[in-house]
Amino acid sequence: MNRRILAAVGGATLALALGACSDMTRQERGTVAGAAIGGVAGNVVTGGSTAGTLGGAAVGGVVGHEVTRP
Repeated sequence: MNRRILAAVGGATLALALGACSDMTRQERGTVAGAAIGGVAGNVVTGGSTAGTLGGAAVGGVVGHEVTRP
């Protein structure tokens, strides 16, 4: 029963999060995508280090922002 409730809450949260991104500009989407990819890459490279994940997200966000500049 708990798994069903958790899945329902997770699905609702995901739907709300995706709905919030619908009016983002191209550059904002690039920044978010860069931060997500950078965070994952930083986590993998540093073996799960929190500092590596946050550093990767920061660098990825800056790169994503600059790459999608008009």
